[in-house]
Amino acid sequence: MRRIGRVLGGTGGYAVIMSAPSTSLTALALNCTLKPAPDESSTHVMAGQVLAALGANGVTGEEVRVVDHDVKPGVQADMGDGDAWPQIRSRIQAADILLIATPTWVGHPSSVAQRVLERLDAELSETDDAGRPAMYGKVAVAAVVGNEDGAHKIVADLFQALNDVGFTVPAQGSVYWNGEAMTPGDYKDLEETPEAVSSTMSTLAANAAHLARLLKERQYPAG
Repeated sequence: MRRIGRVLGGTGGYAVIMSAPSTSLTALALNCTLKPAPDESSTHVMAGQVLAALGANGVTGEEVRVVDHDVKPGVQADMGDGDAWPQIRSRIQAADILLIATPTWVGHPSSVAQRVLERLDAELSETDDAGRPAMYGKVAVAAVVGNEDGAHKIVADLFQALNDVGFTVPAQGSVYWNGEAMTPGDYKDLEETPEAVSSTMSTLAANAAHLARLLKERQYPAG
């Protein structure tokens, strides 16, 4: 069976499932570009490639371009009238794997990515029926693009915040691309994906799917 992952707030579909293992998994990519659809986005390209790599490991994925939705500032699960976060949050809750994909801006994640982390802070007070933090059992991975340094620091910040609210990070769970310093050029304009990036994506996807299956089959203990 083949299934193409649905993309919300962007263009094109990516994750292709060739064969499904016994434990089905889903992934959600939060594209934290500053560019609204239908503008071209290097972050969109890399997020789609990661979803495709996850698809090769039996994971069905979808992408949300966060900037296309009115996500209010705040640290509550629902900031009231017009807040689009509750809809995105429901997709996070339904997914086994969360990908945060962000561009690099002055060495930091985008303001959109920072807002996502701020909104996820509300999950610190959310628990499941057994009393575990609500995000326990979910896997988090990261993708970073940019034509300046900062990817390692961005990944560190993302993983610290995501782990704090209960996500589990797999071994080698991030991928990034930095263009040559002080030289114009975007990831989306590359004629082909560099081998180092491609192989890193494959490892990320395999490890994330493996860990997510283990956690889905055997959740963390309660209490």
